[in-house]
Amino acid sequence: MTRPTFSLCVYCGSRPGTDSAYEQAAIAVGQWIARQGGQLVYGGGSGGLMGTVANAALEAGARVVGIIPKALVEKEWAHRGCTELHIVDNMHDRKRMMAERADAFLALPGGIGTFEELFEVWTWRQLGYHDKPIGLLNTAGYYDGLLKFLQTAVKNQFMGDWQMGLIRHGSNLSELLAELIRHAGTSATNNMDQI
Repeated sequence: MTRPTFSLCVYCGSRPGTDSAYEQAAIAVGQWIARQGGQLVYGGGSGGLMGTVANAALEAGARVVGIIPKALVEKEWAHRGCTELHIVDNMHDRKRMMAERADAFLALPGGIGTFEELFEVWTWRQLGYHDKPIGLLNTAGYYDGLLKFLQTAVKNQFMGDWQMGLIRHGSNLSELLAELIRHAGTSATNNMDQI
C-alpha cells in the first residue's frame, strides 16, 4: 500500500439514521478518499455510518485509521479490520489523536458525539490551535436546521461572519471534499500541542 496523499478525519453517527441517503453519502466519502489516494481517520467503530465509511474506504483500497476509547470498544464494536486501530484511554485522547492524524475534517450526519467533535475542532481552529479546513456535508438537508441556527447566532452577534467562514458546507460531496483537500495542502499552522 502506497503512502497516502492526505488524511481526512470523518465525524459521523454510530447509527445509520433513517434516510438511505446518509449511508450512500458515507459510502461515497469512503470511496472518494480511496480514489484520491487518501487515508480515512475516524472514531474506530464498526456500526452505523462509522462502519459504513470505514468499510467503503477499505474495500476501495484506502488506509483506515480508527481511534476509539477503551470504554467504547464494546459499545461501538471496535472495527478490527482497520489498517490501524488505536485504543486510547478517554475521549480527549481520541479526539486529539484524530486531529493530529488529519489534514482536514468532515462531518457527515450524526448525533451528539458528531456535533461535539465538529464544534470542538471548529473552536480549536478559531483559537489558532490548527489551520486545517473543516467541512459539513449537508446530506438530504440534514444540517439545514443547524445552519439556520448558526446564522441566528451571527445575527445576534454571538458569532461573527469570520467564524462561519472557518467551516465550509454544502451538499455536493465531490466539490466539498475537493475544496477541503485543496485547502489542506496550504494549511501552515499546526499548534495541536496546545490542546
